[in-house]
Amino acid sequence: MRTSQRVAIRVRVDPVACDAYGYCAELLPERVTLDEWGYPIVDGTPVGADLVDLATRAAAACPRRALLLERV
Repeated sequence: MRTSQRVAIRVRVDPVACDAYGYCAELLPERVTLDEWGYPIVDGTPVGADLVDLATRAAAACPRRALLLERV
């Protein structure tokens, strides 16, 4: 018998690659806020199933590819 496992996804930022465009916070405000200089702050909690599409879109929209999705 097979059991399906849910894969949790977490958002993280590569601070070296980030140039503070802010698209991530606009597209995924549930998980990303911006500091006073416009750099993203992610809360680190796993992304719920309802936000996976938005998280994927936010990562794809990042011009520097600094927003990363990783499996937990």
